[in-house]
Amino acid sequence: MTGLAVRPWARPVPRWTPPLDGDALTTVPAKMREWEAFDGEALLDDVAAVLDDVVPAEEQVDELAQRLRGHLMQLVNIGVATEAAREDSATARLVEQARAVRSEDMPGDHWKAVGHLRRMGWTLNELLERLIAARCLREAA
Repeated sequence: MTGLAVRPWARPVPRWTPPLDGDALTTVPAKMREWEAFDGEALLDDVAAVLDDVVPAEEQVDELAQRLRGHLMQLVNIGVATEAAREDSATARLVEQARAVRSEDMPGDHWKAVGHLRRMGWTLNELLERLIAARCLREAA
């Protein structure tokens, strides 16, 4: 014997394999370039713009809708990635509501479009508050 004690409970350690292969690794830099950091102040500004007493002008509707959809996508991703949507039924309901309102087409009528923007704004506000309460996010502003 070589002087090393054989431990009967010791098992061989499996060889480490990288989590991504070479092809998958090539997509990582592109995804990092596309990533946008969460901007709570911008989210609150956009929510305020659609929930304010002053109705957004017709030429602002499409731009506001795009920004709100982006905010909704970020909050949904945060809720899913932190598993808050799986662990909390209120968060899960808000995530589904956010997905639904985000996927709806923008109405052609200005007043209906404003109503849609406001639904997106309320959903954003509620989901943000829920994620803050679940400690998935810090206070936005």
